[in-house]
Amino acid sequence: AGEYVKQLSQQSDGDRDLQEHRQRIQALSEETAQSLKRNVYQNYRQFIETAREISYLESEMYQLSHILTEQKGIMEAVTQALLLQADRDDPALGARRAAAADPFLPLSAKDAAASEEGRQRTLTTLLEKVEGCRDLLPESPGKYLVYNGDLVEYDADHMAQIQRVHAFLMNDCLLVATALPNRRGAYRYDALYPLDGLAVVNVKDNPPMKDMFKLLMFPESRIFQAENAKIKKEWLEVLEETKRNRALSEKRRLEQEALPRPAPAPPESTNPFDEDEEEEEEEEPSAEEEVVDLSLEWIQELPEDLDVCIAQRDFEGAVDLLDKLNEYLGDKPVSQPVKELRAKVDERVRQLTDVLVFELSPDRSLRGGPRATRRAVSQLIRLGQSTKACELFLKNRAAAVQTAIRQLRIEGATLLYIHKLCHVFFTSLLETAREFETDFAGNNGCYSAFVVWARSSMRMFVDAFSKQVFDSKESLSTAAECVKVAKEHCKQLSEIGLDLTFIIHALLVKDIKGALQSYKDIIIEATKHRNSEEMWRKMNLMTPEALGKLREEMRSCGVGNFDQYTGDDCWVNLSYTVVAFTKQTMAFLEEALKLYFPELHMVLLESLVEIILVAVQHVDYSLRCEQDPEKKAFIRQNASFLYETVLPVVEKRFEEGVGKPAKQLQDLRNASRLMRVNPESTTSVV
Repeated sequence: AGEYVKQLSQQSDGDRDLQEHRQRIQALSEETAQSLKRNVYQNYRQFIETAREISYLESEMYQLSHILTEQKGIMEAVTQALLLQADRDDPALGARRAAAADPFLPLSAKDAAASEEGRQRTLTTLLEKVEGCRDLLPESPGKYLVYNGDLVEYDADHMAQIQRVHAFLMNDCLLVATALPNRRGAYRYDALYPLDGLAVVNVKDNPPMKDMFKLLMFPESRIFQAENAKIKKEWLEVLEETKRNRALSEKRRLEQEALPRPAPAPPESTNPFDEDEEEEEEEEPSAEEEVVDLSLEWIQELPEDLDVCIAQRDFEGAVDLLDKLNEYLGDKPVSQPVKELRAKVDERVRQLTDVLVFELSPDRSLRGGPRATRRAVSQLIRLGQSTKACELFLKNRAAAVQTAIRQLRIEGATLLYIHKLCHVFFTSLLETAREFETDFAGNNGCYSAFVVWARSSMRMFVDAFSKQVFDSKESLSTAAECVKVAKEHCKQLSEIGLDLTFIIHALLVKDIKGALQSYKDIIIEATKHRNSEEMWRKMNLMTPEALGKLREEMRSCGVGNFDQYTGDDCWVNLSYTVVAFTKQTMAFLEEALKLYFPELHMVLLESLVEIILVAVQHVDYSLRCEQDPEKKAFIRQNASFLYETVLPVVEKRFEEGVGKPAKQLQDLRNASRLMRVNPESTTSVV
């Protein structure tokens, strides 16, 4: 770079040439950077496409391996069939061939029984060393041990050693057991795989990873390492041979069961009328004689097609195949071949159900809202698992709602946080309800589960709501505004016919009662404190502005005739204590009415009565104890204001807010003296 700049300086005529060179270099630099970005992006896209193609290729290679294995089994079955035909033509030749092929072939039925008993005894002895497999492996007369040995299991992704295992290969399944650390020769059950759904793949040696083979069992795979290459070869050969023998024995059994069996001869009857009945029965073909045709190509390939659909996540295609099979076998008799086919298909149905259940599990991503679960839910419903689909759908949505609430930032202003909380919760609840109606439109029995779920979700919402509003000791006005916001959002659910207002009332009633009683105690303490300092003097507000502000405050409290209690200049013919009590009581009533619902009626009414009693009893006591005529007249004026103005306003506002009059307030207003006190006493009794 230095030499290049030096050469440019020698060739340039001045500063302008250097500036132009610099601009050209900067332009080239930017162009190169943009080109690099484009190349990186293009290479990244090609890498993604290549990875996708590799995934498709791996799936196709897996299918090709299955096809080759099946073709190999078919060719060997044809060979066995030809040998059996030759044995039927020449029994002596068949016996010699069998004896040459298997020198341990039993020579009699007694020897065969002894050999079978010895195999089962060996299997029983070995399985006694494995804990937890006695119930999983029922003793059947045809089950015996083929091969067993120690293996080391490796992680399929990171090729890290996991554990040492011991594998038992039976003629129809493979049992994997882990070694117990403190007991030599003892094992614990780990897994059991039927040979029908098991595929064996050789793993190419890649030092230091060698002598390995892979077992494929949808939807998982496991890698094992043998002690040496010879044992690995034995495992591969014996697994393929056992699978092949298993397939041949199943095919022969199905062929034998498909052969028509002669009906047992009925006992001879001496009744002459039976002949006519027999003739009528012969004319009507029996349903049991009908043979179900399972040789159709799509039925033969159905289990493999289901495996491919599950592997490719084509859930709709898999359910369509199952519906097609059920429609075909709907009116057919249940024969043994049909039972065998049903057993294979039921295994795939369980695998498909497990995959769909995993799709709906809360461990999966919760993004996408309720609609993201529609595909799995609809296929589970088609499989006849509507109850499970409903349960998993609601669990998924509960986890989503809980996550959304947890992710909310707790703002400094409580009302702002409550607005966000209500928006997030009730919007999620509304979307869930609409999606539930869409998915379970034909399953009316699931709606009760949704109502139970909505109640539990509302309880979770109320917990977060109460923790922020009531546990933090917010003012009654703030609590009233927050409850009002929650009620307004709750009414939105009535759009879909869901009313949860009574639930939110039932869950909040305890906290609201506590808030009302706490604020009532604050007002009573403040009133008592002002009563203790009462001098019974008129208020002087000093300025007309202050007097006008007080008039507005009283008018907002419902006191319309306040002007008759104002005097010359800025004087008010009322005590400061009575005016402050009026404003505080009316403010408490207004906020409490925002929180009101029927369960709070008595709590609110009793709180009002207690607050009013404190002021009325103080006025009553002062009126009887005061000796100065002027102050006594002033106290009577304040008492008149309380009885004739304040109490009617409280009674009227309560009736407007609640919808019915309160007898306790009427009695309180009509009483001239609420409590009689000993005239000689000089202390106030409340």
